[in-house]
Amino acid sequence: MAALNEILPVEAVLLDAPAADWREAVRRAGDLLVATGAATDTYTAEMIENVEQNGPYIVIAPGLALAHARPSPAVLGTGMSWVRLAAPVRFGHEAHDPVELVVGLAAKDASEHTAAMAALARLLADPAAARALREARTPRAVHALLSGGREGEHPREAAGSGDDLHKILTVCGNGVGTSLFLKQTLEGVLDRWGWSRHVTVEATDTISAKGKANEAVAILTSREIAGTLGDVGIPVKVVEDFTSAAEADRVLRDTYDV
Repeated sequence: MAALNEILPVEAVLLDAPAADWREAVRRAGDLLVATGAATDTYTAEMIENVEQNGPYIVIAPGLALAHARPSPAVLGTGMSWVRLAAPVRFGHEAHDPVELVVGLAAKDASEHTAAMAALARLLADPAAARALREARTPRAVHALLSGGREGEHPREAAGSGDDLHKILTVCGNGVGTSLFLKQTLEGVLDRWGWSRHVTVEATDTISAKGKANEAVAILTSREIAGTLGDVGIPVKVVEDFTSAAEADRVLRDTYDV
């Protein structure tokens, strides 16, 4: 699996970028993916279309959007981009607008970028690291901070999966972006609890989630996606801030009544 600093090179970092609206902000992130050879211009259009069709669920935390679309022929290789805006823009998210940081993601599949997403989730969940990233003055400073993330074993790989008892689904429109980010945050909490051998977390998309619901104890997702799922036969719980270990802890405690 690729490390965070490998799929998010310094050339894919842009600071204090002007953007008139959310579409232009996403386009900035897409332009960097194109410039670094991760995707074509078509993928940028697909990222914008994803928000137009599914709403602003990609705004996963206050001020932070994870721009992405489904794996497609427009993705040339797994890559990420980092765009700090000169002035925040509104995506239409009820809780987390306005957005000042857009992270772009182009994924060839649902697994290659898992370690990188885990490292990014850990960094953004650390208030001091998140503040340093937001205040960094140069692209090289941002990249140095990203390089300092602990790319290593995935929590599930370290724990083993031989005695899983329960499954939780994290769901987004595509199954490779925001749902995977939330999966990493949840697994961090489960690992801290010592529950990683007993609860597995699977990131999936809205269509697949309905077919997989009978395998799981709960679905955790954004408010926007929760509204599209309807009755799937298991609890659907909303997580507002996908970077917050404290909120993940609270939702998991509610799920298991502990």
